[in-house]
Amino acid sequence: MEEKDIIRYVQDRLFELQDLKYREFQAKLMPTVSPECIIGVRTPALRKFAKEFGKTEGAKEFLRHLPHRYYEENNLHGFLVAGMKDYEQCVEELDRFLPFVDNWATCDLTSPKIFKKHLPELLKKIEEWIASGHTYTVRFGIGMLMSFYLDGEFGLKYPEMVAEVRSEEYYVNMMIAWYFATALAKQYDAVLPFIEKRRLDKWTHNKAIQKAVESYRITDEQKGYLRTLKIR
Repeated sequence: MEEKDIIRYVQDRLFELQDLKYREFQAKLMPTVSPECIIGVRTPALRKFAKEFGKTEGAKEFLRHLPHRYYEENNLHGFLVAGMKDYEQCVEELDRFLPFVDNWATCDLTSPKIFKKHLPELLKKIEEWIASGHTYTVRFGIGMLMSFYLDGEFGLKYPEMVAEVRSEEYYVNMMIAWYFATALAKQYDAVLPFIEKRRLDKWTHNKAIQKAVESYRITDEQKGYLRTLKIR
């Protein structure tokens, strides 16, 4: 099939999976995406389609087509890239795709499993993504630090990288807050000084504390102390 036929095929399949009530719900969650660009496909159904479609030659043609018209096409693209088993190919496709990501959901849904086997090399790419200046590329880089470097691979240089990010973008600062809330849940003693020393801007600092206090993984005693660290 030609590229235009693949795109038409994908769009037809996505509209077959459309849920109009879910479309309304999604539109409220994503103010950066025009409602006309949201079809309304539930994530499990989209993942299932991605798994099926990813086995076809048409998927390769689809990945060459950027930008996409619909939000769900972007999510499908993210799922296809995240499912790649070749690390170099996955990174190459991400570098093509991330500049076109225009919302937090597509950004956060894209999480390649192959990264777990390539953490040393991945770190250099994360540094590039965080320095990119593009809202959702920066957010993606921080998200990868949160996903892969807060457990056995943890080191203080990682929260240091995140603490140094300064942005006027809500979706970047929210990810920084989410990162530090998760880091407090997993590496409390090591990460607490970043909060005590007020290494983040006021809004992000307070949001990180709020999200940490909402976590069931943080003790009541820790929550009590974190509340005293809010910047008034």
